[in-house]
Amino acid sequence: MSFPNKGKFFPDRNGHERDCDGQQAICFTAVIAAALRRSLGTTGAGVKTVAGWTGANEKTVKNWFSGRYGPSGEHLAVLVRHSDEVLNAFLVMAGRQDLMVAMKLAAAEQAIIELLIAVRSLPGDGEG
Repeated sequence: MSFPNKGKFFPDRNGHERDCDGQQAICFTAVIAAALRRSLGTTGAGVKTVAGWTGANEKTVKNWFSGRYGPSGEHLAVLVRHSDEVLNAFLVMAGRQDLMVAMKLAAAEQAIIELLIAVRSLPGDGEG
């Protein structure tokens, strides 16, 4: 028994026009693909990691990495949960860079608190 040739490939278009050449246009698929590659690299391990996070098929995830297609809203939410690169890319596309700054300030504040705790736990000079 042989399998039919239908269904092996994704269609060329998904009904949405994509224009990545315009200076004002934000190409969602390209931005998310770049963020995924920055976050996880271009190896098969990154694809497997994202497939594990999202439950999406590896072929689908490869299409996200290549920028051919973008993740659905549900999958994007999972990616944002796991990848700061994807979160930052999403916030830039949404025009919410101010939230990125707030997140970085909160992370810096937490690091300072942890450093102060570590310094205060050191034995003092001549105390005891």
